[in-house]
Amino acid sequence: MSERFVRVDRDTPMLMPPSLQEWLPEGHLAHFVVETVALLPLHGFQVNTRGTGHAQFPPSMMLALLVYNYAVGRMSSRQIEKATYEDVASRYICGGDAHPDHDTICTFRRNNGKLFAESFVRVLEYAREMGVLSRRGGVAVDGTKVAANASKHAAVSHGRAGEMIEELKGEVQELMALAEQADREAVPETLKVPEEIARREARQRKLEEARCVIEARHQAKMAEKQREFEEKAAERAARRERGEPVRGPEPQPPPAEPEAKEQYNFTDPESRIMKAGNGGHFEQGYNAQAAVDTEGSMLVLGGYVTDAPNDKQQLEAAVACVAPEAREITHVLADTGYHSEAAVAAVEADGGPTAYVAVEKTGHHRTVADLLAQPAPEEPPPGLSGKDAMRHRLRTASGRAAYKKRKETVEPVFGIVKAAMGFRRFLLRGLRKVNLEWSLVRLAYNFRRLAKLLTARQGPNCAPMTPRTA
Repeated sequence: MSERFVRVDRDTPMLMPPSLQEWLPEGHLAHFVVETVALLPLHGFQVNTRGTGHAQFPPSMMLALLVYNYAVGRMSSRQIEKATYEDVASRYICGGDAHPDHDTICTFRRNNGKLFAESFVRVLEYAREMGVLSRRGGVAVDGTKVAANASKHAAVSHGRAGEMIEELKGEVQELMALAEQADREAVPETLKVPEEIARREARQRKLEEARCVIEARHQAKMAEKQREFEEKAAERAARRERGEPVRGPEPQPPPAEPEAKEQYNFTDPESRIMKAGNGGHFEQGYNAQAAVDTEGSMLVLGGYVTDAPNDKQQLEAAVACVAPEAREITHVLADTGYHSEAAVAAVEADGGPTAYVAVEKTGHHRTVADLLAQPAPEEPPPGLSGKDAMRHRLRTASGRAAYKKRKETVEPVFGIVKAAMGFRRFLLRGLRKVNLEWSLVRLAYNFRRLAKLLTARQGPNCAPMTPRTA
């Protein structure tokens, strides 16, 4: 029976190919990353800003190491350090013998956020020069919730913080009474009254700070909520004047005080409790935004991270995050979460792109009536409100053709980032740092996607992106 099995020999010495290029098959992603990073202007990248100590690892190697490992789902600096010893592709990127430690990798990542953003734009310019990205066209914008590096159980609500402050004040008063009693009679040795008072007062200060932060956030949102209230009230008044039916409850002005359930997280104060998984559960996280090409490449053209739990105020920012060098935007597609008349007007002002933003959610199932419905005329009837005008635009032939590209562009990108690349949780904390991390994820995704596009067009032995000469 033993003759039927492949012989496994772990004792005979073997030699690796003498050329590092031969360590990996042709067309491997690591080859593409190394050759493409070599074309980027990296003179501003730094590892040791003081310029002292041992010779630094070259920025091209460090960037290629980060991009490749992010693209294959390895984001931890300790995992990347380990990969330089155990993963053939990472060893090839590092030249076989270079092994930057996790602190060096983390420092490089932390200190070069601005240059990661510049490299992101430069890669898109190269993609356009290679003919896989058009200069003008549309973008689809959307957001996805990404878990923060913090537990939702390390948070406190505004209401509960107030209750705990009163409880702590009562306990401090009790301890003060015990301290006075200790001058007259003995108290248990295990009870260290001064330490217990100090601990409770420190906890009280943290809770008061949490309440102040929640109240400041609420005040910052008040102006936008008041504008939304006035917009809804004006729309309902206009409908009444036209004799149209007005459905639903009357809009209410925003409350002056924050809701009792608004929360503050002690581990990552800038993260928020957000609905995730289509509203199936809540998690401590951030809202990661992306603007994706709708002209066939599915490349990410821009993005950022916000602490806003929904997309209501993100349309203008999502369009603005696309660098002019990357795309001249003709139209923008977004789901109903982005819609507001003010946001659409701001995007389209001064010759801006045409917005196609859903006004209300629609079911996945299309009825026979939907299939038989004829497109609306391109020119809208006069006197429509902003919301009704958008409804009409989405029912036109051009609106239907444009909007149907939304789901097939931006949503698959989030699926690849989360399922294929494994990016479901930020490793860093704070809004500035998670934005840096998201920029690296977007850069790695674009490398991964661009390699597939060029391979499909040129074959597995595609050359790196070589700029066209003028």
